[in-house]
Amino acid sequence: MAQGQGMEALEALRKPGPAAEAAAEPVEPKIDPQGRAYATGKRKNAIARVWIKPGNGKVTVNGRESEVYFARPVLRMIIGQPFLMVDRLGQYDVVATVTGGGLSGQAGAVRHGISKALTFFEPGLRPTLKSGGFLTRDSRVVERKKYGRRKARRSFQFSKR
Repeated sequence: MAQGQGMEALEALRKPGPAAEAAAEPVEPKIDPQGRAYATGKRKNAIARVWIKPGNGKVTVNGRESEVYFARPVLRMIIGQPFLMVDRLGQYDVVATVTGGGLSGQAGAVRHGISKALTFFEPGLRPTLKSGGFLTRDSRVVERKKYGRRKARRSFQFSKR
């Protein structure tokens, strides 16, 4: 191979391909005709369907205010974390329906759904939320009970006699 051909081949490799050009394009927001962004959040056995739209910060969970549904302040803090991370506190109304699991898992599912819906509404927020770990689904679930044991790992009390 001649010296000039090798340099031309390297220059051709250096140019971005069509896949890289497509990734560089700005991502379009996913907003429905009512002006809302929808996402599903999951945590443990809880599944949350979340809709966000511009508003004054009202959070409704299963038809009730978040202060009523999530009575513990820690759970309300968990729900507000994505908004605090991206400085959008009080700018979006949230409507969520949650099924399954307990209150802690449901709060985590709503947080996951809010984070995903924010990225659909404003795609520019994705790097911030991803670095905070809000877009990762927490895959930890309760371990199943095994036969011959009292719980998942706890064995029956041993007695020599």
